[in-house]
Amino acid sequence: MRILVIGGGGREHAIAWRLSLEGHEVFAAPGNPGIARVGQVLATSDFMAAAESVRPDLTVVGPEVPLAAGIADQFRAKGLLIFGPSREQARLEASKIHAKEFMRRTGIPTARFVRAESADAALDALQQFDYPVVVKADGLAAGKGVIIAQDRAQAEDAISTLGPALVIEEFLQGEEVSFIVISDGTNVIPFEATQDHKSVFDGGAGPNTGGMGAYCDGRILTPQDTQRILDTIIQPAVASTGFTGFLYAGLMMTADGPKVIEFNVRLGDPETQPLMHRLEGGFGDALYRSAHGNLKDVTLRWKTEPSVCVVLAAAGYPGQIRTGDAITGIEAAESTPGVHVFHAGTKAGPQGLETAGGRVLGVTASGPDLATAVLNAYKAVECIHFDGMHYRRDIAQQGLKRWRS
Repeated sequence: MRILVIGGGGREHAIAWRLSLEGHEVFAAPGNPGIARVGQVLATSDFMAAAESVRPDLTVVGPEVPLAAGIADQFRAKGLLIFGPSREQARLEASKIHAKEFMRRTGIPTARFVRAESADAALDALQQFDYPVVVKADGLAAGKGVIIAQDRAQAEDAISTLGPALVIEEFLQGEEVSFIVISDGTNVIPFEATQDHKSVFDGGAGPNTGGMGAYCDGRILTPQDTQRILDTIIQPAVASTGFTGFLYAGLMMTADGPKVIEFNVRLGDPETQPLMHRLEGGFGDALYRSAHGNLKDVTLRWKTEPSVCVVLAAAGYPGQIRTGDAITGIEAAESTPGVHVFHAGTKAGPQGLETAGGRVLGVTASGPDLATAVLNAYKAVECIHFDGMHYRRDIAQQGLKRWRS
């Protein structure tokens, strides 16, 4: 198939890479230098023009912003086959208030919350919660619209920073899991579970980022956990909305069972990198069949080996970042067995490859076990350099500790 991938980050590079391995002809708009190694890059943000120029058999949307703006509706109105939710369905991510009210109506388990349309209302709502308390911006925030406040002073600062429209909710105890499915509006195919690392520093310290790394391991969830998530969260959400596309449930596995922290309407980043690395086949076919509303009896094939992604971030990230630093060592990194380096914030510049965003590269590796996958990833990281480069050194440590005990 001829497949157009919308987006230009690490998630889109991983999607394009996987599709190219399956023999599909890949185009991307606007793309990035990494995607240019596996497909044809169309350096434009006019996605309709890109589609009309290459006439793809299928368009796959990576980022949330065009989905929230209604790109899927626009393509369908033109008779173009696209994989992704409608603008109305994308409100599950575009508005935290809408998503929480949706979960309350449908009985999907989630944290107790209060919606607040103003700073004063949010301050009043704090009285209903113990600390820590979670403060969430209502709209899209590139993974940075959540603050966990440890006391009243931090909560007031979070309200001032993220407001005025907010969700104030209880802090859930447990283990976080990213659970993503492909949906055709009725049927779903689950991906393997992953775990993301949001905080910028080791041990979960520092502010939230778009994600500093992730790993994918078949032991993260039991078959019983997976079925409970499908029965109590995914299927009710799909049945209530007719959702098509990638439905991502960010979960907390609590003592009372899985509860939804947030819904996203696209693949996670950086969860996509280890997911695509672990996939063995069937991805392109599943996307095409889903877009046609015919996922029944479709399966994905998975490798047994775990995979790990370590994000290399630019100087200043997640605050004011610096760009234009020369990047070296990617070829050396990819000489490590089982390693692929996905481009997220890179560009071709006077010095060759340069930094162009906050999260620059996703160094992704597999191995016969999780410990080896981690070792391979960090061995590859050591080959790469750009000024100001920083990364977490504890990606997947939670899994390693859990399965040692």
